[in-house]
Order: sequence, then structure tokens, then C-alpha cells
Amino acid sequence: MRQSKLVTVRGVQIGGGSTVKIQSMTTTKTADVATTLAQIAELETAGCEIVRVAVSDEQDARAMKEVVSKTRLPLVADIHFSPKLAVMAIENGAHKVRINPGNIGGEKEIKYVADCIKTHHIPVRVGSNTGSIEKNFLEKYGRSADALVESALYNVSVLEKFGVNDIVISVKASDVALTVNAYRLLAQKTDYPLHLGVTEAGTTKAGIVKSAVGIGSLLLDGIGDTIRVSLTDNPVKEIDAGKLILRACGLDEEFVEVVSCPTCGRCAWESMSLAEKVTAFVKPYKKKAKIAVMGCVVNGPGEAKDADLGIAGGNGSCLIFKKGEPYKKVDANDAEKEFFKEIRLLLDGQA
Repeated sequence: MRQSKLVTVRGVQIGGGSTVKIQSMTTTKTADVATTLAQIAELETAGCEIVRVAVSDEQDARAMKEVVSKTRLPLVADIHFSPKLAVMAIENGAHKVRINPGNIGGEKEIKYVADCIKTHHIPVRVGSNTGSIEKNFLEKYGRSADALVESALYNVSVLEKFGVNDIVISVKASDVALTVNAYRLLAQKTDYPLHLGVTEAGTTKAGIVKSAVGIGSLLLDGIGDTIRVSLTDNPVKEIDAGKLILRACGLDEEFVEVVSCPTCGRCAWESMSLAEKVTAFVKPYKKKAKIAVMGCVVNGPGEAKDADLGIAGGNGSCLIFKKGEPYKKVDANDAEKEFFKEIRLLLDGQA
């Protein structure tokens, strides 16, 4: 596991051995405060821990003050091109800023922002991506992991020069392999916390697959302190996907895991629909447990061996397992009702 510095955003820890934090970004006009707050509330309910908002003009920057006052989540101001907007957002209460120094100006402009960051004691994320690599790095390295990393580290060095040290870094690309290679290289060169993501990952299905491969690969390497799954969709789906990635990587244990087989011609009952219903039912629970829904007896009992509760079917009946041991046999027509009775007993003691 990579050891990184600790950065704190409105009480939420990034790096320093803390848990991997899930982020998202609103799709609303920030100056539309009511709509922005409504979306932030949805994200918080879904499990978002840090939320980013776009600051594209002075109206957005001024609106930060009211948005900050009416949400408990750490609020990150996303800034491009304008050091003035970065300073306005910070002065109106942003808990962190995300800037791309490569498009915000030269050292004079970066110092202007850095002085404000220090005055207000907030962290900054330096975001490097393939669309904003400085010309000199592109000429030297081409569109590569080296170019992304050198661009990010150069801009970090400029902030450090002006006394800013609470820094989180990201090096994103829409190409998964390039993204993974860049983060692996960056992890060797710095101990700042890393924000993981595959940028412009696409619409829901493609975006989740690309993000799972990219983010998941890095997390399994022990790299990454906070993540965002970028989807062209409702940002709440980003949180759901992020949770699943953390769980698949073994980084979130406070949930009910549902394992189920893909089914085949041997399956003689509606195990697939039951698996979907069980997955939906257990979603709100923050409790470590494992439930298995298996199609037939070929793999069912064995696969359910380490589950707290399991079911497998065949020949008009189903067998319910507890802790890997056969518990009771039920008619296939009653399987759903009986299994949910046992699930309720397992999760909250209510039959």
C-alpha cells in the first residue's frame, strides 16, 4: 500500500492511510443555488463524500457562499482559465479548489491563486489531463504518461515555490492504459495524495467499464486516495459505481455482498430474478454479510459455503443454507418468500 501525505477537506481526510473517498461533480449551473443544493443532497444520500461544482463565471463564484452554508459536504470549486474566479470562489467559502495550472496562466497568476489558498488554509487539486498538457512537455514526450506526470509535477513545484503544500494530484486521460501508466509513474515520484479517474469515460455502461478497469487496477496496486467515476449520466450513478469498485477491490467491507451464478440450462427455477431482488433489497444496509443465490446444485452448495446465507435450486425445490450448512428445503414456488424471511432475520432480526 502506497503511503501518502494527509490532506483534509472540511474534516474529510484524503490520504495519510485514511479510507479511499468517493467524489462526484454536479451537472447544474452553480449559480442556480436551489437546483445545485438539491443535486448535492442526492449525491450525499447516495454516499458521496466530496462534491465538486463548476465555477465558470462570477455568478457561480458568488453563489459558492450560499451553497457552502447549506450543505455539510466538502465543496470543491472547479476552475479553468481564470485565476480571478479561483480567488473569488475561495473567498466565498470553497473548501478546496481544483485548478489546472497549465491553463490558468503563468507564475504570476499561479502566485495570485496560491496566496489566496494559503490565506484561507485550504487544499488544492492539481489536475493534469491529456487535453491541457503544456506544449513543451508534448514536444518532449508526446501524448504519453511521461508528459502527463511531468506536467503535473511541474505545476506542483510552482505551487510549492509559493508556499502551498496541501496538494492532491490527478493525471487523467480517456485512454485507460495511458491513465494507469501515468498514475503508476506518478506514484513513484511523489507522496502527495492521488485522485483517480478516467476522464471523459463515456456514457453509463462504457464509462463504468473503463473506470472499473482503470481505477480498479490502480487500487489493487495500492495506489489512490480518492476516486471519481466520470459518467455522461446522472452523477448519482457515479457514486453507485464508485462504491462497487471499492467493494470489488476489498476496500469497503460495510455492505451486504450478493453473489450469484450466471445460470445455465440446468437452472430450473427463477434464480436470476431472485438475485436481482435480493441485490436491490440489501443495498441500504451498511453491514458486513454475504448472501449467495445459486441456480442449481452443481456449484450452489460449494459456492455458498462461505456465505452467511445461501440458496440453490433444482427439481422443483430449493435448499437454503446457513453458514455453508443445509438449513431447510422449500418448494421452488415458495423460495422467494422463504428466502426473504431468512434475509430479514439475518440483517435486522425481523422475520
